[in-house]
Amino acid sequence: MTELTKRDQEVLGAVVTDYIQTGEPVGSRTISKRYGIRVSSATIRNVMADLEELGFLLQPHTSAGRIPTDKGLRFYLDSLMQSKALEDAERAMIRQAFQGMQKDLKETLHRTSRILSKFCRQAGVVLWPKLSSTRFRHIEFVRLRPQQVMAVLISKSGLLHHNLLELKEDIGQDELDKYSQYLNELLQNVPLGEVKRRILAEMKKEKVIFDQLYSRALEMSQRVFHENLESSDIYIEGQTNLFNNPEFSDMQRMRRILEALEDKSRIVKLLDMTLKTPTGVRITLGSESELDELQEISLISSPYWRGDTLLGVLGVIGPLRMDYSRIIPVVEFTASLLSQLLEDPETC
Repeated sequence: MTELTKRDQEVLGAVVTDYIQTGEPVGSRTISKRYGIRVSSATIRNVMADLEELGFLLQPHTSAGRIPTDKGLRFYLDSLMQSKALEDAERAMIRQAFQGMQKDLKETLHRTSRILSKFCRQAGVVLWPKLSSTRFRHIEFVRLRPQQVMAVLISKSGLLHHNLLELKEDIGQDELDKYSQYLNELLQNVPLGEVKRRILAEMKKEKVIFDQLYSRALEMSQRVFHENLESSDIYIEGQTNLFNNPEFSDMQRMRRILEALEDKSRIVKLLDMTLKTPTGVRITLGSESELDELQEISLISSPYWRGDTLLGVLGVIGPLRMDYSRIIPVVEFTASLLSQLLEDPETC
């Protein structure tokens, strides 16, 4: 990236800061008055023109001030911004919001998306973990009615998934218990990403070919893992908060954003980018998402864990002009708190 002088960086930082606060193009006189840069407005105007030529700023109208481009915003985020520390009162309020929950993972993640939305005043999002990211712990088959069985799968990290299986024949609960026992012994602690391969290898063994119990158990488990392993879901709360951002006051633009958020597969792709480099908070600007429908939004995200197992990612979706310095520490603290809660609920 092109090297910027200290003065270039001061002016760029002032433009981005003011634009985040106001949403309006920023002029040289505003920079001179508000940000203590001890040079004339004319000098600041020349610096802004240079930054525009380098691609860091943009002048939306001939007579207007400048706004940051994605390139300028990225430089600010990586090199100039200073995050604000969360106050003790804010930490206590976020902790309080998590209290009183049942030990139910779905409810915990759903509430997390609501908490992010509330404290950041944007859209909060949480990616539901993939089973393939952890290890097998237990499977149970429960007969509900003739030819209908509920399969309950629990991973080592405590994730619980269930499938309703429609069978061609009726199987009693005693026999289903034998299926469960056999599979629990066969798959104990196997990485769930390898379970399908293990099942296929087992199905080729002679003892399975000649034993109806083994064969049926493996066929049923194959259906369970085929549907669950790579499935992802997300919780999104607070989409209507986006209406409060002046850049989304145009109804056509707002409609495009909401339609993109409704298509969860797009958001899953965006969040999956964070899982590829799961270290701390990541900021993805719209132009970096490779998704045309999301060019006007930004994602601040962080992974969450149970122990040393990466489970998923949470974050905040909003306009490119978000108050990053305030929202980043909220996302970071919430991810850390959720990880603690999943590891040991009593610590939170």
